[in-house]
Amino acid sequence: MQDFDILSLLVFSPIVGALLLWGARSLALTRMIALATSLFSLVLSLMLLSGYEASNGGFQFVEKTSWIPSLNIHYQLGIDGISILFLPLTALLFIAVIISSWTSMNAMPRLYYSLLLILQTALLGVFSALDTMLFFFFWELSLIPIYFLVSLWGVGPNRRYAAVKYTLFMLAGGVPLLFGFIVLAFNAADASGTAQLSFDYLQLLDTPISTETQTIVFLLLLLGFGAKAPIFPFHTWLPTIAMEGPVSIAAIMTGLKLGVYGFIRFMVPLAPEAAVNFHWLLAGLGVIGILYGAVVAMNQSNLRRMLAYSSISHVGLVILGIASFNIQGIQGAVYQLLNFTIISGGIFLVVGFLHHRIGSTETLNLGGIVNSMPLLTGFYFLFMLANMGVPGTNGFIAEFMILLSALETHTGAGLAALLGIVLVASFFLTMYRRAFLGPVRRDVIAESIDLLPRELGLVLILSALLLFTGLFPAYILDITRQAAELWLQRLPAASS
Repeated sequence: MQDFDILSLLVFSPIVGALLLWGARSLALTRMIALATSLFSLVLSLMLLSGYEASNGGFQFVEKTSWIPSLNIHYQLGIDGISILFLPLTALLFIAVIISSWTSMNAMPRLYYSLLLILQTALLGVFSALDTMLFFFFWELSLIPIYFLVSLWGVGPNRRYAAVKYTLFMLAGGVPLLFGFIVLAFNAADASGTAQLSFDYLQLLDTPISTETQTIVFLLLLLGFGAKAPIFPFHTWLPTIAMEGPVSIAAIMTGLKLGVYGFIRFMVPLAPEAAVNFHWLLAGLGVIGILYGAVVAMNQSNLRRMLAYSSISHVGLVILGIASFNIQGIQGAVYQLLNFTIISGGIFLVVGFLHHRIGSTETLNLGGIVNSMPLLTGFYFLFMLANMGVPGTNGFIAEFMILLSALETHTGAGLAALLGIVLVASFFLTMYRRAFLGPVRRDVIAESIDLLPRELGLVLILSALLLFTGLFPAYILDITRQAAELWLQRLPAASS
């Protein structure tokens, strides 16, 4: 199979699956088509991974064809060591979401699974696009399915408000993002001495750009990607989505941090001098996110809201790793972004299983869950340990690398990050004790059944990945190493 075929097929096969769903005559067939489509995506992504040459840090499987000739916009895809692992993990997360929705989503199932698959195409496109306008197309495409998934299948009374709030935040963030890409395109035209705009990411990387223009681009992309990350003060949509939207969508939103990926893929490489000049701003935003997310999470009484603020705290840690601008920092940041898919996605799905059984995730309505659901309690504990960065889990490797890099380059910020990690551990353990241990407080908890076979199989796979990548980190680090070194080489004062 040609490279062009497999990468394009990976990105757009979920759309084909979404169309096939409308020919399904039964709920069972609808579910099976959706699951088979995401499984097909996983197989294709693993084929790409098996053919990827880790010793070559540049982009591979690149395909390019003219899309909008009058504007010099191309359909261009490609992957490198930074993006390649997001493809199978994205497919795996959507498989997990489909399985977790197996019995909980019975209203308008064809529309629900179609929107999920469209969202999957959008996210795979975000990780694969090498033309800034194609990237922006996939970026904005993700808004449509998320809006309807939250507003139609949300679990809270204010789900439509949550959908509108998220959409408005993302549309507002899209404006500076688009302007940033347009500024880059006009700069490329000026640099080439022609009137030809360029949105080609690979060409933009090698295009000279003045310090003043870099500063403009950096700040525009920081605003655009920061709204999606989310960074303080653009974070308020995430707790709202976590509380009002379906738990499966919250798992996707916390498991795939597209905004932070945008920092690594576009913001820093396209404005490297400005990024280094504003390292203090990135480090400051990271520390604010770490401490703010941790402190606010400590005061929550709902598991979903607590996890949302915990996610904001972890986003701050990743931004601090990026701001270190050394090999440990960038590899740790990418590692942690990959971990989010397994840890944050997994723990939200487990909380979703709990919510489906008892109808609440408020600690006042919980307690004694371990007595009737020991497996669910045990897997929540494992994901919680990974979220805390306990040795033996993948969370430890990433956090350790980021902390080392931060203490070397931003000592004060690194010490603040250590405090944030301690706070994360304290509120996770406190919430776990209140919600899962002690006597049973409600009859619905005593009568609830433990994990079903399909749910157990799902969390077993995620747990195995959690432990494997925690005990054998070299596999991921070897894949990302060369791409991370090339990323650093574009910075004016990079160190390895």
